[in-house]
Amino acid sequence: MDFWQRYRAIDARDTRFDGQFYTAVRTTGIYCRPSCPARTPKASNVTFYETSAAAHDAGYRACKRCLPEAVPGTPAWNLRQDIAGRAMRLISDGVVTRDGVDGLAARLGYSSRQLNRILNQELGAGPLSLARAGRAQTARTLLVSTSMKLADVAFAAGFSSVRQFNETMAEVFGMTPTALRTARHPRAPAGSTALTLNLPYREPFDPGVFNFLAVRAIPGIEAGTPTSYARTLRLPQGDARFRVEYDAGAPGRPLTLTIGAVDLRDLPALLSRVRRLFDLDADPVAIDSALAGDARLAAAVAGTPGIRMPGAMDPAEMLVRAMAGQQITVAAARTALTQLAAVGRPSRSPGEGLERMFPTPAEIAGGGPAVLRGPQRRIGALLAAAAAMADGGLDFGYGDSPESLAAKLLPLPGVGPWTTGYLAMRILGAPDVFLANDAAVRNGIRALGEGTAASSADFREASPWRSYATMHLWRAAARPASGTRRRTAAHTNQGTRPAEEANR
Repeated sequence: MDFWQRYRAIDARDTRFDGQFYTAVRTTGIYCRPSCPARTPKASNVTFYETSAAAHDAGYRACKRCLPEAVPGTPAWNLRQDIAGRAMRLISDGVVTRDGVDGLAARLGYSSRQLNRILNQELGAGPLSLARAGRAQTARTLLVSTSMKLADVAFAAGFSSVRQFNETMAEVFGMTPTALRTARHPRAPAGSTALTLNLPYREPFDPGVFNFLAVRAIPGIEAGTPTSYARTLRLPQGDARFRVEYDAGAPGRPLTLTIGAVDLRDLPALLSRVRRLFDLDADPVAIDSALAGDARLAAAVAGTPGIRMPGAMDPAEMLVRAMAGQQITVAAARTALTQLAAVGRPSRSPGEGLERMFPTPAEIAGGGPAVLRGPQRRIGALLAAAAAMADGGLDFGYGDSPESLAAKLLPLPGVGPWTTGYLAMRILGAPDVFLANDAAVRNGIRALGEGTAASSADFREASPWRSYATMHLWRAAARPASGTRRRTAAHTNQGTRPAEEANR
């Protein structure tokens, strides 16, 4: 967007752009979200910033009226697969807090000096400032949503000291942490260690993502319903357990995150991964507008606005799940993964029927042969991938691009373009993946109709949102046909790989 497109967005107070850029006003020294209800400033006094960190570095503080930090993030970090987008995904996952700028740069294949230069040029702030802005946002959320002690908030948000926490909050928000805290947050019952937070998102929101996760839930590790999802999760500092619930009947249709157990140092990473899992930073209006332009998808988009693309809580786990579920039904994949889960250790923070952890690559490589069933070629491929991850020879994650992810995974036996495309969707949030050879995609196309003579086979009309077109096609393939449930050739919402890949 250019200056005047953004200026028109703030003049219209368009909530779709909240979190996608920030408006700084020189005469007031504050920055706002695009939908701020205050009077629209003169264009000559306005500077737009890609990130709140850039506004901080330029000397602006957050608006107390519109609370620009209390909004969904930008979908650009998934849409952009350049170094800036990849860096932002890793920063959101807490890499700078855990490993420093050098650790972030090493993951991206750059020197720290090069990375600082690139991020300052592209985003207006370096990695330390971007990480600091994320910590401030997490701290504000905890202050207004929980009754945690201020010192606990400071360390949970990733600050190294209470003094640093106090100084940052005063600089960013122009208020002390005590003043930021309000009396409106729900207090946890006495003796409770659970944290309850509301997750902001852009409307509309299709809760079908809960069904997607529920039918794939592994007993003891995950539990899902049409409006809730819970699971255990291994994070850098320890085990965690959480639940997300959607209430379509409540004012604002809230998404509520309840954290039953977590090491406070892992809280920012957990929040980031939950947001990725439910695709909460997506811009559904822009996506739906593009998809509705394809005659084959128009009715599906009208009937299911705001469809989400489920992400991945753990990249290594996602690879295992994808390989274990290839060329079989969702139910069969769930059975296989339930058997595999037996080699994982018990959770150190069990509760609500969730008592196990998804096995690590090392546990799969060691114990997998005793529990895995099926074709030996598939089992051997999965065990080889697990062994490569366990010994460090295979390392991939949120900081990859679709190209680098494919380069790392395609040499593995049993991995082909379908697998890498699917993982790019789930792990990276890549929005423009179309799985043309997927059996369920083909079934979905038949269910929705072939379209017009001008319709392209690869749905290029829906670019750059073809991953969401894939979600609609999977949904169409899963619907009952003529009053009976139609069986697809493989994963109802994952499909199968083409036959030539199965022979790798």
